[in-house]
Amino acid sequence: MSGLAWSFWIATAIVLYAYLGFPLLTWLCSLIWHRPIAAGAITPSVSIIVCCHNEERSIAEKLENLLALTYPAGQCQIIIASDGSTDATEDIVARFVDDRVSLLRLPRGGKAAALNAAVAQSTGEILVFSDANSMYAPDAVTRLIAPFADETIGGVAGNQVYRRSDNAGAAAAGEMNYWDFDRWMKIWQSRSGNTTSATGAIYAIRRSLFRQVPEGVTDDFVTSTRVIALGRRLVFAQDAICYEPVAGAAKAEFGRKVRVITRGLRGVWEMRELLNPTRFGFYAIQIFSHKVLRRLVVFPLLVMAVTAPLLWSQGLGYLLLVAGELAFVVSAAMGFGLGSLGRRTPKLLSIPLFFCLINAAVLAAVWNLVRGKRIVVWNPHRGGMCAATK
Repeated sequence: MSGLAWSFWIATAIVLYAYLGFPLLTWLCSLIWHRPIAAGAITPSVSIIVCCHNEERSIAEKLENLLALTYPAGQCQIIIASDGSTDATEDIVARFVDDRVSLLRLPRGGKAAALNAAVAQSTGEILVFSDANSMYAPDAVTRLIAPFADETIGGVAGNQVYRRSDNAGAAAAGEMNYWDFDRWMKIWQSRSGNTTSATGAIYAIRRSLFRQVPEGVTDDFVTSTRVIALGRRLVFAQDAICYEPVAGAAKAEFGRKVRVITRGLRGVWEMRELLNPTRFGFYAIQIFSHKVLRRLVVFPLLVMAVTAPLLWSQGLGYLLLVAGELAFVVSAAMGFGLGSLGRRTPKLLSIPLFFCLINAAVLAAVWNLVRGKRIVVWNPHRGGMCAATK
């Protein structure tokens, strides 16, 4: 076999492992190793922290949502940390301020600084983190807290659910399909040990396990995985549900993905100790496969795309693969075009679009890392997020 063919098949093996082998391995581990959670009906003091910047469109609804939770009111502190908001956000929050709700007015400094300041003001035994546009089911916090009855549990990831919408863009439809699959991965991972990480929309950790969040990283990843580094478990509470609006247009969503992946890769570097299998066992393989290999799979995909046409003479299979690659890219382009025209994009096109969008964002994020560009502050662009840099 030629060196070119070896390159093609090694790249193919990496891609197959990232998308098929790793999920299969995760599922098998959940069948072989089962670590139960001794959840219970407990009501420790809780601090719910929401960091926001210019969220005047959603912050009142968010506060009404949190105040309607079934968790005991006397045990629940709500802190809204305004990261230099210049719209009506702070005025709106001020109308809700009472014994339960407090407003932390901060100069513009980025989410990490806002989180650190909010935690310093908190009093709860358990810290619950949320986003301004994430709406909780009435019993979400009760369900999120229940696993903490088990002393081995250090953090709990909640279940982020996208609201289905007939008006969802092509990128949104693709992302909803991704999160439906990711939910199963979290269930399997949690059953056998630890879920890889939490989503910022809904998760909780023991206050004693919180450490200052550094700038330029994905805060939910670093904060939630640190509980594993400190010797506790991070598990998934499927019944602790929050609802998220669907993503917006592909162009706006691309900017948000670049921001998230840039910060996410920096977060993995910050928590690189977790990649040591001699200390963290299968979780090290899990985090490498999920947060490194899957994010960087665009590079073996590019190797496949370059080498396959050069191998046409060695078999019809290579020619068919190139034809399939072209059809996939054309489908993504069609999905992008329909979305740009405001037309409904069929599922057959939304998945290729989301896949290409993510991998293009990875390339942009890696370029950010190569040139040392840090993304510290953010500007909300609901229906998508636009990154701002510092």
